[in-house]
Amino acid sequence: MHSIWAVAANTIKQALRMKIAAVFIVLLIVLLPVMGVSMTGDGTLKGRLQTFVSYSLSLTNLLLCLLTIIVSIYTLTNDIKQKQIYTVITKPIRRFQLLLGKLLGVVLLNIALLVLFSAIIYTITVYTPKFYGASEADLDSMNNEFFTARAALTPPEVDVTAEVLDTYEKLKKTGQLPPEAGENEIKAELTRRKQLWKRAAVVGQWLVWEFNNVRVLDPNESLFIRYKYEVSINPPDMQVYSRWDVGDNRQYPPAYESFLRKDPIRTFRELEVPAYLIADDGYLAIRFLNVPLNRTTVIFPPDGLEVLYKADTFTANFVRVVLLILFRLVFLASLGTLAATFLSFPVAILFSLCIFFTATISGFCLESFDYLGEKLTWVYYYTVRPLILLLPQFDKFNPAQFLVPARIVPWSLLAKVAGLMICIKAFLLLLLALLIFKFREIAKIII
Repeated sequence: MHSIWAVAANTIKQALRMKIAAVFIVLLIVLLPVMGVSMTGDGTLKGRLQTFVSYSLSLTNLLLCLLTIIVSIYTLTNDIKQKQIYTVITKPIRRFQLLLGKLLGVVLLNIALLVLFSAIIYTITVYTPKFYGASEADLDSMNNEFFTARAALTPPEVDVTAEVLDTYEKLKKTGQLPPEAGENEIKAELTRRKQLWKRAAVVGQWLVWEFNNVRVLDPNESLFIRYKYEVSINPPDMQVYSRWDVGDNRQYPPAYESFLRKDPIRTFRELEVPAYLIADDGYLAIRFLNVPLNRTTVIFPPDGLEVLYKADTFTANFVRVVLLILFRLVFLASLGTLAATFLSFPVAILFSLCIFFTATISGFCLESFDYLGEKLTWVYYYTVRPLILLLPQFDKFNPAQFLVPARIVPWSLLAKVAGLMICIKAFLLLLLALLIFKFREIAKIII
């Protein structure tokens, strides 16, 4: 263990002597405070903070990822190229200890830098409202919509399987099915239409959603209903009038509070309601009325309604977001270590960067190949798709997508990412690196 720590300490010193590491560190130290002062967002205090958090976390994440790849590859390939490794492996240290020490050094450096830059981002974020002298109203709004960690509940899709099968059989008997379309394709389209109709309200119609297990930290605080409208015919002023009833409808008469609204179409809005409307057992009912003033059908898209409530603090959520970044850095350190065991420095950098950027846009890659896969079905599904799925999907766990809208990072998600990205994928990369490096010929014996 002492040998591993010695190699780790030497790796950190070697990394800090690299010019590119110094450039990245100075860049972040200078740019983060500048971004905190210069970014304005949409002009509001909330917009300023959201923009700063989004860009600062993205910049920190990108530069640390690139630095991790470069350092993890350089420290090993440079030792081999400069033949410094000869003086190491001739000492009482085994190859796996050397490799583990290199990896540990990179990870420890990442932890130190990540803590430093995260502390800068957190400090600027927390003290910006005080610096600009925010009013009490602005502070209350920020505490409800930004400096918090909100959980989200979405209504489940209505099961329309029976209706779809019934409609399909009727169309089949009457000969109204298009001959060029397959059965699965037709049923998928019928399902989409039926579910869309379940989320539509004609003039004068009610829509009702029921939620269970809604648990807020403080019943004296608020919860928020986030929604967006689509319409069949655009109203003259592009606004939708509505009535919302929130409360418990299991009793008679229902214990509701009503809210009258006027909101623009195709724009997300939030309705703040008191948390005491939630029943003691966590039940909450929400009713929407399409009032006659609209003269159009109102439709809620699949992501058009959710209930948001405070489930944790901003600080705890920020820490979990930082851990998400750390997990990807550990994976990239393992990837760089693997690449350095059998590739030269430039080739290893190119190899690692290709994997990094593919993982960063994995969702786009999958959608693109899914489209091409219709023509190359077996080639795609048995070669390309499994390779992409083996990569960590960085875009699915983007830190900014949680902090900017004040969404909670659940511990379950954190455990899932740690299990997949570190315990499985990074561990397998490390095992492969150890295996390759064990049998790699460092020098030839010439007699």
